[in-house]
Amino acid sequence: MEERLRSEQRAVSGERELYFSVVVPTHNRLSTLLQVLEALENQVDAPPYEFIVIDDGSNDETARVIPARRSPLAARFQFRSQPNSGPGRARNLGVSLASGRFVIFIGDDTVPEPRLLVEHARIHRESGDDPLLACLGYTGWPDGERVTAFMDYINDYGLQFGYKLIRDGEIVPFNFFYTSNISIDRQLLAEHPFDTTFPFAAWEDIELSYRLDRRGLRIRYNAAAITRHYHRMSVDSFARRQYTVGKSGAIFYRKHPELGPFLGVEELKLRALAGDAQLDRLRRRAHLGERFRLLAKPRIFETLMREHYLRGLRDGLKGNNER
Repeated sequence: MEERLRSEQRAVSGERELYFSVVVPTHNRLSTLLQVLEALENQVDAPPYEFIVIDDGSNDETARVIPARRSPLAARFQFRSQPNSGPGRARNLGVSLASGRFVIFIGDDTVPEPRLLVEHARIHRESGDDPLLACLGYTGWPDGERVTAFMDYINDYGLQFGYKLIRDGEIVPFNFFYTSNISIDRQLLAEHPFDTTFPFAAWEDIELSYRLDRRGLRIRYNAAAITRHYHRMSVDSFARRQYTVGKSGAIFYRKHPELGPFLGVEELKLRALAGDAQLDRLRRRAHLGERFRLLAKPRIFETLMREHYLRGLRDGLKGNNER
């Protein structure tokens, strides 16, 4: 009823149906969020769209600055705040406020290029607006910024993203549902929301994708739909992140135990984790590769990050899931 009323109101006012609702959860990233909003306001050849920012309990100036910000598209912008509850709950709130045919999720640190929306629209329109087709875009590092071999590796080979593991235009597996740059049918999301029991920003998007995959969702990759990731990563910061991802992996496993091999549960059973001395050697070698590209060894990056992930998974399976 509410959706029909909104459609009728738009028809009476002469407003075109919105094709996209861009939902951006944010937490303490005001400076990059401002870049994201400016880029959304300067989309080229985009279909009708709105954008919605959900402040997930920031303690910076986000709640003061963003509502007061002057925007040329103010009529198509919404801002809401919630207590810090994680990106899954923030995305669900954004979807509940959305009016677009499709929702695009991007991050508060992933700045869209000018043709992001038109490229997402191209994929959906080529499918006849199939509600069971999502479009995955490309998220890369900003042009002109120094990027280490480690940053390239985590973006290309599956630790954070895995863009060199897939090809432009192909249907990709459920674990490529990256909410830094993806569009999906709004009604499908309303009926199948993000699971909000994940305490960290990890696995909650892939868990949703896994449920939708079983209902027939397909994800098509469009390398021309681009966002730029303004969030530098180091070996040490990413190792901490991987430990957290592992703890969320334990939650994922309890919900879907059939994914034990995919999540690393079987690996934990079959081998011992590296000792402190071995872990320290891996860390030193990874730091060298991070500093000097010629000394970078993908196997070292992968092994070190896997050890941190498995430690988090082990602790999560033991029940230690505090934030």
